[in-house]
Amino acid sequence: MTPRELLAIAPVMPVLVIDSVEDAVPLARALAGGGLRVLEVTMRTPAALESVRRIRAEVPEAIVGVGTVVSRADLKAALEAGASFGVSPGATPDLLAAAAASGIPFLPGVATASEAMTALEHGFDTMKLFPAEQVGGIALLKALSGPLPQLMFCPTGGIDERRARDYLALANVGCVGGSWVAPAALVRARDFAAITQLAVAATGLRPAG
Repeated sequence: MTPRELLAIAPVMPVLVIDSVEDAVPLARALAGGGLRVLEVTMRTPAALESVRRIRAEVPEAIVGVGTVVSRADLKAALEAGASFGVSPGATPDLLAAAAASGIPFLPGVATASEAMTALEHGFDTMKLFPAEQVGGIALLKALSGPLPQLMFCPTGGIDERRARDYLALANVGCVGGSWVAPAALVRARDFAAITQLAVAATGLRPAG
């Protein structure tokens, strides 16, 4: 699967910060059951990699990847955990080289035209715009579409359900990353039925046609 094909599966890629491994499988099932099958588990907690392993083993309908990959060592750990893809908040030349050699879809994080061109030089034409709202969001993506029409983005950072629809209307946006579909309060309450409903609503955000 190519990164671009990955982005086309669902309009929203949930960005998950999982504090307890016990939440991983029911959370993944709730999101996938609502139509959001591509899940980014961020490496921000000690539970992250074991969560990826459990989701991979017990939720076959989900496509689980690892986010917050900031080094070659992080990428290696993600691969060992069975991640199907990787996502970074930014991209160094060393990380880009490692990702290109990894054999899995990878979304390097960029925030400027120069960073996007650097990623493109390393073979990546599909990337994460981060932090999207803070670096210019929709206006920046529209501006980049002129000189860099071959690029596709998954903007992430500060995007909610209301803003997501506007991003998804852009030709160079494949999907958006968002945490609003798995609020920490609902996860703590283990209200996975409510999370499924948020996922269902998010699945309907992509414009028709």
